[in-house]
Amino acid sequence: KKSNFELSKQNLEKESQITELRNQVDKWIAFAPVFSVGAEFEKACSCTNSYLTLRTFLVGYNITIADVIVWTRLAATGQRWESLRKSTKFPHLARWYNSILCQYESLGDILLKFVNKRGAGQVNENMSKEIDGLPIKVEKTAKEKVEGSFDIELPDAEIGGVCTRFPPEPSGFLHIGHAKALLLNQYFAQKYKGRLIVRFDDTNPAKESSEFVENILADINTLSVKADAVTFTSDYFPDLMKMAEKLIGQGKAYVDDTPREQMQRERMDGIESKCRDQSIEENFSLWNEMVVGSERGRQCCLRGKLDMQAVNKSLRDPVYYRCNPIPHHRVGARYKVYPTYDFACPYVDSIEGVTHALRSNEYHDRNEQYYRVLEDMGVKKVHIWDFSRLNFVYTLLSKRKLQWFVDNGKVDGWNDPRFPTVQGILRRGLTADALRQFILSQGASKNQNLMEWDKLWTINKKIVDPVCPRHTAVLKEGRVLLTLRNGPEVPFVRIIPRHKKYEGAGKKATTFTKQIWLDSTDANLISEGEEVTLMDWGNAIVEKVERHNGTVTSLCGNLHLEGSVKSTKLKLTWLPEISELVSLSLVELDYLITKKKLEEEDDFLSALNPVTRWEIPAMGDANMRNLKRGEIIQLERKGYYICDAPYLRSTRPIVLISIPDGRQRPPTASITAN
Repeated sequence: KKSNFELSKQNLEKESQITELRNQVDKWIAFAPVFSVGAEFEKACSCTNSYLTLRTFLVGYNITIADVIVWTRLAATGQRWESLRKSTKFPHLARWYNSILCQYESLGDILLKFVNKRGAGQVNENMSKEIDGLPIKVEKTAKEKVEGSFDIELPDAEIGGVCTRFPPEPSGFLHIGHAKALLLNQYFAQKYKGRLIVRFDDTNPAKESSEFVENILADINTLSVKADAVTFTSDYFPDLMKMAEKLIGQGKAYVDDTPREQMQRERMDGIESKCRDQSIEENFSLWNEMVVGSERGRQCCLRGKLDMQAVNKSLRDPVYYRCNPIPHHRVGARYKVYPTYDFACPYVDSIEGVTHALRSNEYHDRNEQYYRVLEDMGVKKVHIWDFSRLNFVYTLLSKRKLQWFVDNGKVDGWNDPRFPTVQGILRRGLTADALRQFILSQGASKNQNLMEWDKLWTINKKIVDPVCPRHTAVLKEGRVLLTLRNGPEVPFVRIIPRHKKYEGAGKKATTFTKQIWLDSTDANLISEGEEVTLMDWGNAIVEKVERHNGTVTSLCGNLHLEGSVKSTKLKLTWLPEISELVSLSLVELDYLITKKKLEEEDDFLSALNPVTRWEIPAMGDANMRNLKRGEIIQLERKGYYICDAPYLRSTRPIVLISIPDGRQRPPTASITAN
């Protein structure tokens, strides 16, 4: 149970967070009138646009009064804002504005009442009085749920004097856990007006390549992180070797030829190696054998002489250098020995001027080793600051295990949409904005959590829904033809918006014909004599339903365009019966493993999901010929999709990958449902 002191401390922290949120709301309310000042309007837009780059709302993680007041001030400028909203000048501000309008449509009615008709930028004084009476759910700041906080001070941090580093190993692509580490390092560097170094920990030539370096740099750019310097541990190989020789000369390191398995047992049992007390001269002789990569040298490794009786087993003479004859992707075959992370990282951190080394708390037990190595080397101390590792259900983040899927052809590669890599989840349809917002919403907490993916996809939906174009698809299997007796004898075309509430999505051409295609699921819901609504057209009365073995095979009816849309139960998507329709392959994906959380002792191979990808043939409207790779759309009444393979020719389908929307459902459910 928590003590009264701990509970009081938590209450004080919550009160402090609530006070800070209230202050932020007050600042935005005070700032809002600037949008009404003609000369300052675009500056206000630019400032708010930059602020919203990483945020869904102005304050916290739910809509507040600040959002409503700023939104109304912006809308009150009339055509001046409307013209900018339809452009790409302020994309984050437009995304925020559209998202609020889509979620709270009543704002449009409120504006008609309180905003001057000319749209000159003056909001009626009653607006602020009526704000609490809005017919929308506006959560008061005092009740704001604080999900993550950055209200954390780094030890001994000074403004202008902080340097952080992000040290990826170029042995795979960045995954979502790396993205958290990267953004936290960026955050603290910016908070203290310091520096951020991206350093590639390229000390294992057997696993690393230039391809991984290039893709990691691309991922960093995707996440809008700009490092003050990009370095490589291999830049310091000569200095690291000198340091290793210095420690050998001081009796703080020794060369050991104990077989690896035996060495591991001895470290676990606290048994000193037979080589631990050999002379400095003998150590140098064996070290030189290692450096040239001789047969004798390849039997050895260099170990630090720390404390074999330490309770913390990371201090039990860790390995500093190993022999490796494989050429390095940057320095070629120049070296035959390479430093371990435990040896190289503390040294390079100190030499590069890193003041605070941020790393996930899975390495917490190695912190004592890190400080001891710095002490033995006699270099400047670096502060370690732990943060919680980002863990997701049904997800593997180990690069070794992910490499197994790649090597065994279980996935397309490191950018497979089933992978938790940055490129994989973006290919799945996650936006970079959503990823940044999600990670930053977690704050800098040290508490371990097993996260659900739903929250991340919910954030993504809020970003894409207000702007992504709408299209129509009908599943090929079992599709049913509806003949409209009084339908157009000659097909005609109308140009309609791709998104009814966002003009920036553009237009599309819809063809209206006498015969139209319906999904089998929809057709089997229709009764004879029932009136239905054909979306983007109007009502129709289905007079005849033909079945075979209980399944609907064809429908016949008449248009009833004067009918009320409100009176029908079924609102149906449809496609015209024309040759210009395109073939689609709708891809549904599932987790790669079947166990929600894999423990350290679990064999991941025993938890493999046998089927993780389905492809469902469908037909799509002709406008989808113009889709580009990576473009996100909504197939009406089916969900959100990202174009993975655009139209090339009629014999190859357009490949659309289903994007989760935050609602839990098994993939098989969405295959059979519209």
